[in-house]
Amino acid sequence: MQLPRIGLVGYGEVGKIFSAGLRDQPGVSQVSAWDLKFARPASREAERAHARAAGVIAQDSMAALCEASDLVISAVTASSTLAVAQEAARHLRPGTVFLDLNSASPGTKQQAAAGVDARGAHYVEAGVMTSVPPYGIRVPMLLGGAQAAGLAGLLRGWGMDAKAVSDRLGVASAIKMCRSVMIKGLEALVIESYATARQYGVEDHVLPTLAETFPGIDWPKQGAYFFSRVAQHGQRRAEEMRESANTVREAGFPPLMAAAIADKQQWVADQAAAGVFQGLAKDAPWQDWADRLIAARKG
Repeated sequence: MQLPRIGLVGYGEVGKIFSAGLRDQPGVSQVSAWDLKFARPASREAERAHARAAGVIAQDSMAALCEASDLVISAVTASSTLAVAQEAARHLRPGTVFLDLNSASPGTKQQAAAGVDARGAHYVEAGVMTSVPPYGIRVPMLLGGAQAAGLAGLLRGWGMDAKAVSDRLGVASAIKMCRSVMIKGLEALVIESYATARQYGVEDHVLPTLAETFPGIDWPKQGAYFFSRVAQHGQRRAEEMRESANTVREAGFPPLMAAAIADKQQWVADQAAAGVFQGLAKDAPWQDWADRLIAARKG
């Protein structure tokens, strides 16, 4: 499999990291990107300048990106997964590989694949198994679909940690979504537990008991990391958890926990959007994050 021209749909955090990491890989002749930010007056100049400085071609439309690419990588928000795949499907050339990195349920991925495959292109799902930073393009990912094994071999040649887990669509996404219930759930639980403990002044009693039960975790450090990541990416996490809830629902279970986790992630995202954490350093201790939430509640 040779796919010399790569196109990224989405030029956000993940799109920027992947385009930079893939640009100089062997056999790659060009990297392009398309993002709605390239067309919006408020962001157009800055985003296009970033792409230009990174050696990435900023395309003018989805159609232009698909025409210029042999491998199209979708790196958008979970809620945009299906819409982006359907839009791309209208422009993909036969034989193009469409790699979907987005966190979505097996059912959503299967719907996305239907339109892509109908065009004679090849849909491959990816379950990205942890945060892309600090791994970059070496972030562990699981691939699924008829072309998963061939694409995994190509990606490994570019230094990526890609493993084909099934030729059936939905398996990789199910793995990712089930993991997300646990990981994003831990984030939500820590934020709720720590902020409440801080309000009652009992954190010095609560955290040591956690360390006794799970001594392998640095609970203050982990708590600070969870607060920081959710404050920064809570909206994206909430959308992912809604897809996790869909995954649970598709399995025939009521998504009681997944839905609650989505609500908690959304609540933190809303606090961040309201400026509650403004000026707080990303590496601030967890107590500072909790104190902002407490102050906002009292205000």
